[in-house]
Amino acid sequence: MRDRPDDFDEGLLRPALRAWGVRATTLDYAPVGFGDYHWVAGDGGGRRWFVTVADVRRRTFDGLGLAMDTAAALREEAGLGFVVAPLRSSDGTTLRRLDRHRYAMSVFPYADGAAGHFGDELTASDRGTVIDLLAELHATPPPLPTPPGPPELAGRSVLELCLGEPDRPWLGGPFSEPARELIAEYAGTLRRRLTELAELARTAGTLGEPVVTHGEPHPGNLLRADGQWSLVDWDTVGLAPPERDLWLVAEEPGDLARYAEATGRTPEPRALAFYRLRWALDDVAEFVEWLRSPHGRTPDAEQAWTSLAETLAELRATS
Repeated sequence: MRDRPDDFDEGLLRPALRAWGVRATTLDYAPVGFGDYHWVAGDGGGRRWFVTVADVRRRTFDGLGLAMDTAAALREEAGLGFVVAPLRSSDGTTLRRLDRHRYAMSVFPYADGAAGHFGDELTASDRGTVIDLLAELHATPPPLPTPPGPPELAGRSVLELCLGEPDRPWLGGPFSEPARELIAEYAGTLRRRLTELAELARTAGTLGEPVVTHGEPHPGNLLRADGQWSLVDWDTVGLAPPERDLWLVAEEPGDLARYAEATGRTPEPRALAFYRLRWALDDVAEFVEWLRSPHGRTPDAEQAWTSLAETLAELRATS
């Protein structure tokens, strides 16, 4: 996030870091990603850590903790060196509450490397490297317990509510009414695509044994250093068909053939279509939830507004 959380006491971070044995002398906000808040902590001796603070009202504390524990197990027990996993605190946990109801923190090793951005295009060679990583991940026995993948569409109820009340004003902030009008304009497209998603879900749910998936292996979650690739941001890890990951990477038939050769499992086109469509509709629901809620004219709100318009236009163009 580019916007700092205006209701979060950053003074909570230094004391909490002591549970990881970190005595931070520097603590710099890192305006990266979209969803959680990040800081880089330093001890004055050259060591650094990447600190992530999540709003656990958006997802349960237990669910996020299970995802962090799964990522740690993939690194510690399965030996997957490309997994940038959270560190364990003094009591063995990977996620700790900072207050009673809202914020929780994880601490990661500071990983050097060049990070990409969502939407960046990978070369054929780079796609092959990432597909090889995913093949290795998908072949790894799931740590116990591993969270299930997300439901068919987490934000369906939000979208259906908005589609059912097209004239009810949204009063959250400067982008609320423009967003409501945009949803009304694209109502027909959204209804068609929601129906299409339900039809695809009947196929995607019967594709055999699920595997450990990252959930969001796009360029924004990839780091490259000294020719080596790493995957960050494991809060979406879960058991699901491999197509949940593959649709974000594979662009050509050769990409899917490479995965099939490595795993013996041929990706299913309808499952790829399901996860591609669900991603777009989930984005729309998340942006709508954001822009209906209290907000100001901030860089993050502007990004949500722009992304909502772009995603809706793409949903119409590809229907």
